[in-house]
Amino acid sequence: MQPEEISHISSSEETAVDVQGLQYILQEKDAEIAKLHELLSQATGEQCSAPMSYSKIKHDDSLVSHYTGLPDDKTFVCLLNFVHRFNIVFHSWSIISLSHEDQILLTLMKLRHNFTHTHLGFLFSITKATVTNIVSAWIDILHSLLFSGIMTEIGIPSRAKASESLPDCFSSFPGVRLTLDCTEIQCSIPRTSMAQQSQTFSHYKQRNTFKGLVGVSPNGAVTFVSDLYPGSVSDKEIVLHSKVLLQFEPGDLILADKGFLLHDVMPQGVSVNIPPFLSRQQFTKPQVIETTRIVRARIHVERAIQHIKLYKILDFVPTYYRGKANKMFQLCACLTNLQNPVIKDVDLNTQQRLHSSKDFTQ
Repeated sequence: MQPEEISHISSSEETAVDVQGLQYILQEKDAEIAKLHELLSQATGEQCSAPMSYSKIKHDDSLVSHYTGLPDDKTFVCLLNFVHRFNIVFHSWSIISLSHEDQILLTLMKLRHNFTHTHLGFLFSITKATVTNIVSAWIDILHSLLFSGIMTEIGIPSRAKASESLPDCFSSFPGVRLTLDCTEIQCSIPRTSMAQQSQTFSHYKQRNTFKGLVGVSPNGAVTFVSDLYPGSVSDKEIVLHSKVLLQFEPGDLILADKGFLLHDVMPQGVSVNIPPFLSRQQFTKPQVIETTRIVRARIHVERAIQHIKLYKILDFVPTYYRGKANKMFQLCACLTNLQNPVIKDVDLNTQQRLHSSKDFTQ
């Protein structure tokens, strides 16, 4: 399969209700509803009677983190203020009963916990159709602001920029600019097309999946996220079709796993470092050392992907969400950058710089 022949996930695909997917989603919701009422009861000291709102949880960072995935109230307010810098226009509808603050809260709750629209409607005292409109609109808005407006616009940080916050585990790779890895998301089985069933079937996962490419800078920030591709597409084909290699310059280094056999397609002067393959009965001592060095650095892209997948909306993509799959995946990746750093020594370096700055100003 040539890169230009790879098909994207699009909204024009069949939208018939997938019974298997619905059953999969609904099975876990009863327990989640009970837990939700328990948490709200503990927070308010009484059974929840008034609608859910951000004002009820903003004074408790643990509740903010639980419902939104953001670490605290300050981060939520920063996101809200950032959104308010733009003129948000809803062309076909408007919600008077919920503020933008609560609409964003509802959307983040959907992304983080994948509560049913019926359940969210009950919590916020609005109709299921209104929940559907809110979630659909704000996924588009937040994706446009955070992914298209920031991640895509800024691009992958330069090698010089990456070196300013290089963690200790990357000391052996001073030219590293990005660590790449692919991840798979289970999706509904296309019922109307055998070709689509075959394309989305992953032999690695033994189920139908979408596959996306994630790039993480040395400081642990997610700085590149591709579209989603059918699960049968190889890692190499996704790298080529995503055009991520076009952002690199001579002297740059990419870290990747063994599946990324990219040496023959790398731009001039750009190199890729993958763990060595076993060529005899066991690795030599230099190969073991090299593998350990790469794994210590590569583990952070795996941790970043784990953070992305904490957004339960990515557990399973049903038929009716196929048209939003790309945006959901990319938006959840952007939201992980609003969380605490995945690399501890980066966080310590940041604190030390802030402390030095305070000392200097004093």
